[in-house]
Amino acid sequence: MRMLLQERPNGREAPRFVQLMLEADLLGGWTLVRETGQIGGRSSLKREQYLDQGSALAAFEHARDLQLKKGFQLMFVQGADAPRP
Repeated sequence: MRMLLQERPNGREAPRFVQLMLEADLLGGWTLVRETGQIGGRSSLKREQYLDQGSALAAFEHARDLQLKKGFQLMFVQGADAPRP
């Protein structure tokens, strides 16, 4: 599952983005990957491990909701069971 969120462009500098990815690992756990940065610039990557899909999905949705409250817009969603805002 993958989701891309982006700030509204303000005309002065490139907008910031947040990409959230939820991936199953080989041992039955789940990894939430958060990539944040400025379009065309540097970005940072953080990974969080979860033992089950339910807790990983809850963290994914929480991260999404925080970004939407900050004014980010949903640009792209990929995944059959992708949560919608």
